[in-house]
Amino acid sequence: MSRTPAGRTTRQPLADQVHTALLAQFLDGRRKPDEVLNLVYLAREFDVSQTPLREALARLEHTGLVIREAHKGYRVAPLFSLEDLRKLMDARLVLEPALAYEAGLRVTPEFLDRLAETISSLETGAHSPGKPPVPSFLEADEQFHAAIAHQANNRFLEDAWRSFGGQAQRFRLYAKASSTAPTTTIAEHQAILDAFLERNAEAASSAIRSHIQNAKARALSDRRMVTAEVEEAGSPTG
Repeated sequence: MSRTPAGRTTRQPLADQVHTALLAQFLDGRRKPDEVLNLVYLAREFDVSQTPLREALARLEHTGLVIREAHKGYRVAPLFSLEDLRKLMDARLVLEPALAYEAGLRVTPEFLDRLAETISSLETGAHSPGKPPVPSFLEADEQFHAAIAHQANNRFLEDAWRSFGGQAQRFRLYAKASSTAPTTTIAEHQAILDAFLERNAEAASSAIRSHIQNAKARALSDRRMVTAEVEEAGSPTG
């Protein structure tokens, strides 16, 4: 992991460094679906003990990118099927407009600043079409939606949102399908923020519904493209 010239570790905790490094490997395809994540080998690769490694893997498990199986350990999650993607995005369509509406009734300057900060981070971490998304882009996207879920001020709804997991799967598809410019996500997030700036709860709910509907269409299109590429690669030539 990264170290200072004097050999001391940087201020960033080791678990955070491992998390970022592994996330980048998942997003750019270096870690394949269903690949076993051997703790001994990973600890050697990142030059860390297994403690920060386990912390990082536990966080990645929440994203749906990593699966932990009893007596077997960790492995890279398979790509979502089309049906899984539909169900995930449909669940978001039920819950997130309601969260946005409730958050719109409770707008504060701090909340608006937080959303603007995540959009700025999206712009900083933006990737070119055909390139895999960088971890900071994914994290900023997650933080935007998490801030809205928290601002709704209903821990049961917020817990339901957090239970979804798997949202990072969409970004892994971006890398495989080489599609979807990040400017689309940034523009949609800005439209949601604009509604909050106007203190218009109905408009915020409508804007996030449109955003998720568009994200669903993009994710399903990317998944179909990946499926077609896999089938084409596996078909006999001649």
